[in-house]
Order: sequence, then C-alpha cells, then structure tokens
Amino acid sequence: MAEVKNILLSGVGGQGIILASKILATGLINAGYDVKMSEVHGMAQRGGSVTTQVRFGEKVYSPIIGKGQADVLVSFETMETGRWLDYVKPEGTVVINDFEIGSAPILMGTVEYPEGVIEYIQSHAKDTIVMKAADLAVELGNVRTMNVIIVGALIKALGLEGIDWEEVIKETVKPKFVDINVKALKLGMDQVK
Repeated sequence: MAEVKNILLSGVGGQGIILASKILATGLINAGYDVKMSEVHGMAQRGGSVTTQVRFGEKVYSPIIGKGQADVLVSFETMETGRWLDYVKPEGTVVINDFEIGSAPILMGTVEYPEGVIEYIQSHAKDTIVMKAADLAVELGNVRTMNVIIVGALIKALGLEGIDWEEVIKETVKPKFVDINVKALKLGMDQVK
C-alpha cells in the first residue's frame, strides 16, 4: 500500500478511544505498515472530547490529519461526529456509534442534546455506517467492550480482516479481558456488510 490512509477516532473521555487506537495501530504495525498515531485528551477526565489520529501506509511522515484529509472518521459518541466532520474527505467514510453522552451544559439543563445529528451526517457524508455498539456490548455481557466492537467494524470497513487481530487483542488488553474482547471484535466485524 503506497497510499497513506488516515483514520480519525473521536468521542468522549472514558469511552476507550485510546485503547481502540492502540489496538488498530498495533495490528497495522504487526502487518508491516508504517504507522503514526497522535492523541488529544483535552478534558477527557471531565467527559470532554478525545480524538486520536492513526495514519498508515508504506511510509508515513506525520501523525497529523488536516481538515478534509481523513479517509475514515470513527465517532464513538453521536454529537462528536458533527464536531469532526470537516476532517473527512468528500469520498470518505463515517462510522457513527449511535450513543449519546450529554456534555456539561446538557447535563445542567441549559441546552438540549441536538436532534437529527445522524441524519445530518448521512446527508453530508458519502458513506455512513451507523451502529449501536453499546447495545451490542450489553448483549455480549460487558458494556465496556463497546470500543472494541467499533474497532471491529472499522477493521471490516477498511478491509483489514487478514491481520491476526486475536493476537493483537492478546498484546493490548489485560489477560482476563482477552476472550470477551476477541468476541467483541468479531461482533463488530459482523456489523459491516
């Protein structure tokens, strides 16, 4: 792969975005790609916005993705999708987790959670995948696997199923959580046609 692929992951602190990015980056490195990753925590511990950027290809010179350069935007929280939509290429893909986490003003009741976010994204992004990863994670038995379910969907959307992702999970998560996260990854992959 000579072309560099740009993946932007966004969400809210506590959703496991950093781990999701590490799983993705580790798998890509294991497959022989040059990988650069950056992360912005912001006010993550206060439920603020978190983003990570993963770039991979034959040779990658910078970890930063500019506006209009992301091949894929993966949003772990619905409203965060709109915040980062300007970074997606016109022909890019958006993966949205249909999951709402109210910001501080929403929780205080001073503003309402915006309606129609998913519909807006679908009307502005060429290719949109919407999933309810939290519901799938609850069905699986652990809501905290939501992030790995989303990574599974991303892997399938990128056509990267050939990498040994089970080994990557073993390398990146605590041993007692390996089995459920392997199941979560496969469940996520099954969500994309």
